[in-house]
Amino acid sequence: MSSNVGLSTPRGSGTSGYVQKNRSLLRHRDKGDPYPKDWEQTKHRQRQPDPEILEHDRKREIEVKVLELRDQLEEEGVDEDEIDDRCDALRKKLDDERKAGKGGGGPDARNLKVHQVHDLAQAKIEESERLRKALGISADYEEGSHWRKQEERLRDSLAQKEQESD
Repeated sequence: MSSNVGLSTPRGSGTSGYVQKNRSLLRHRDKGDPYPKDWEQTKHRQRQPDPEILEHDRKREIEVKVLELRDQLEEEGVDEDEIDDRCDALRKKLDDERKAGKGGGGPDARNLKVHQVHDLAQAKIEESERLRKALGISADYEEGSHWRKQEERLRDSLAQKEQESD
């Protein structure tokens, strides 16, 4: 017998003692309504990238370039002090370029891999911002506000007609 499940011994029971789950049992769902009552929950929220992870990735790219330079200089047989000086100079130059914003201007979604989730999210935010500006959509636009304005205009016109008929 396994974990107090089934018969203590299958002898004389006419079964092999193999225990199966009853899959025909229907369980009740926890919530009765299939749709949420609060429609604010269902609104699309864009995934926000973690700035610390993005910063770490940029610094890592710089260190990869520095290590490539170090390997190249070591193969050429350059003195260790000279290698350290050149690597520090390259690191400082790349860091200054990154801080100045010359490092590509943000991630390019076409060159990103699937596992670079935060870079993809940042690229998507920038793409959405470019599209919003190109279409002339205001920054404080709220989804569905057009319908609310239309309903308000309809109510106002009905109220005016009632006032005029009185």
